[in-house]
Amino acid sequence: MVLNGIGITTASESQERSHGQLHVYDGEGKGKSQAALGVVLRTIGLGICEKRETRVLLLRFLKGPGRSYDEDAAIDALQQGFPHLIDQVRTGRGEFFNANQSTQFDYQEAQRGWDIAKGAIASALYSVVVLDELNPVLDLGLLPVEEVVKTLTSRPNGMEIIVTGRAAPNPLIKVAELHSEMKAHRRPEMNKDKILFENNIGGIEIYTGEGKGKSTSALGKALQAIGRGISQDKSHRVLILQWLKGGSGYTEDAAIAALRESYPHLVDHLRSGRDAIVWRGQQKPIDYVEAERAWEIARAAISSGLYKTVILDELNPTVDLELLPVEPIVQTLLRKPSETEVIITGRCKNQPLYFDLASVHSEMVCHKHYAEKGVDLKRGVDY
Repeated sequence: MVLNGIGITTASESQERSHGQLHVYDGEGKGKSQAALGVVLRTIGLGICEKRETRVLLLRFLKGPGRSYDEDAAIDALQQGFPHLIDQVRTGRGEFFNANQSTQFDYQEAQRGWDIAKGAIASALYSVVVLDELNPVLDLGLLPVEEVVKTLTSRPNGMEIIVTGRAAPNPLIKVAELHSEMKAHRRPEMNKDKILFENNIGGIEIYTGEGKGKSTSALGKALQAIGRGISQDKSHRVLILQWLKGGSGYTEDAAIAALRESYPHLVDHLRSGRDAIVWRGQQKPIDYVEAERAWEIARAAISSGLYKTVILDELNPTVDLELLPVEPIVQTLLRKPSETEVIITGRCKNQPLYFDLASVHSEMVCHKHYAEKGVDLKRGVDY
């Protein structure tokens, strides 16, 4: 079960579900496609480590040639690192358009993509099917919602289907087992009573909230960083630091191990904390020691500029539990090298001051989660 409140559910004792679920990620905030790619990476990592049959289809609507997208580099890294495990199809045109600007070509491309999706779902050859930007296709009226819903609800038993994009239609949300909205928070205007930003600080992204997709989005960012480095023929090293995730059983480990096997020396990974949920008012001395140990590594990594991407997974609840002070984090972020990206994840009740530094702040709002109905979580997808 997913527990509300500060802390992480230990994965080592979880019972795994076998029935595939329908995930819907929508909203104005950033992180929808990244979360889908994070699930893909987890699935592939688990399949490699446990010699399971895993195969993924990435079907991208409204993302035709002539335009580049944030996730392109991440997909390139996946396809280069794990050949034959991932199939990708892009449909549509590259430019933005509204419903009044739809052309016959747009309808044809949407139908072409949907025909491919229907065939892939019927074949049961894929363990995960990602229908990226299907939501706006339905919102534009390019495909009949009823037919899409009927096909998705009659999918093979073990298949996970992930639908992304803004403006998911209500009939699709109704049948989805998981619905997570990425809510965008705009950076507030600074005044003299707040931190003075003499330079425009970029490259700080925060993913928070009760909904699913925070750590998964971070995994998607790691893929994106590696792919960007490959495309530029440069070293783009990634450090993934995780707080409150001690013990074993998390398939981030399998995903990261798979990445390191394909891209040696590009990914470093450290987890800290106990194999237990840390509740407010029940912190133990070891919790403070583990939190500080990971932060010292994070501070050095950010300041050094040796890593182009540093992921601070579950830093938010660590600070919210007062296991770490806020001020050193703020000062480190203020002084970070401009070319270093820092990704911070985790839920929290009270937003720390460093939230004001973020160029991207997406809150994952949980509208529906199958765990609330007693459905067991699934390795490689949920944890």
